[in-house]
Amino acid sequence: MKILKNYQALRYIVIVMALEIVAISINFFYAPAKVAAGGATGLAILINELVGFDRAATVLIVNLIMIVLAAVFLDRGTTARIAFGSIVLPVLLKVTPSFQVLQDRTFAVLVGGSIFAVGVALLYRIDASSGGTAVPPMIFKKYFRISPALSLLAIDTVVSLGNLVTQGLEALILALFSLVITAVVMNYIETGLDRRKMVYITTNDRIDDLKKYLLDGDKGFTIMDVRGGYMGDGREMLMVVLDNHEYNHFLRGIHQVDPEAFTIAYDISEAHGGTFL
Repeated sequence: MKILKNYQALRYIVIVMALEIVAISINFFYAPAKVAAGGATGLAILINELVGFDRAATVLIVNLIMIVLAAVFLDRGTTARIAFGSIVLPVLLKVTPSFQVLQDRTFAVLVGGSIFAVGVALLYRIDASSGGTAVPPMIFKKYFRISPALSLLAIDTVVSLGNLVTQGLEALILALFSLVITAVVMNYIETGLDRRKMVYITTNDRIDDLKKYLLDGDKGFTIMDVRGGYMGDGREMLMVVLDNHEYNHFLRGIHQVDPEAFTIAYDISEAHGGTFL
């Protein structure tokens, strides 16, 4: 994302694309399914179902209120970051067609929640926002030290309860299910799509053979000096970072060199750089 910091025009293009993804999730999936899964957009769906008021107009009104709150309680930089998305999102909701893509409500919520998460996570990755109910959690964190994730979940849950009035218990269950799906997908995207394995390897007397195996396979590794807790003897431990698809082949190779080699593997979200001269 460094290139976006150097080219602000490109950054705003990405923000608009992310907001359009959010608009698509609302207009193609949530609204046709008549499920309000929290946030300003969920509130807009509820009001539209109750009194027929335009969804885009509701989101705009809510977002304008949130901009005022941000200007009063948060810093200028945060307010500016929120303002752009807060204005653009309702515009995109208005110009994006709205129609039912999927007949099955459960499937529609599953797909809609995943698409929504992609758009919001992309905004977070470039330090942008769509405004709305994301503002109060920022204020609560600043003044009351309340976790934003907790307060946002509370707000979304309150909005979701409105489904009981508009569409009944089934819609509420679908809305809560959608919040879980969105959280899982967002967490996966925010913590990195370039997931890898980090493997630690040590052995009693074959460490040089393992080093040769790694070098022959053009695998970079880091050497760490460690000491056993039981015997108290010093030895070397090797750390290797691998793509996920390489892991099983790599592990078989290690055990061919030394069947007794001790290995520990961790899932890591991202790895950057690592070439040292």
